[in-house]
Amino acid sequence: MQTILLSHEEVGRIATQLYENSIRQQVESAENIGKMVIIDIETGDYEVDKNGLHASHRLHERHPDGRLFG
Repeated sequence: MQTILLSHEEVGRIATQLYENSIRQQVESAENIGKMVIIDIETGDYEVDKNGLHASHRLHERHPDGRLFG
């Protein structure tokens, strides 16, 4: 699989779009206040944790070649 290079701005735009269109309604709750959302911009999969590094590691386990954005 060939990787397409994206600018930081493009990665951020894709992640924001995913968050606004499909993730926000699932994660914005009182229990998640102060936590980080890490998104794989290629699959739309995500993890939530108070520690962004822990969320990134769990997401990376599922998608080793994913492009993560927090």
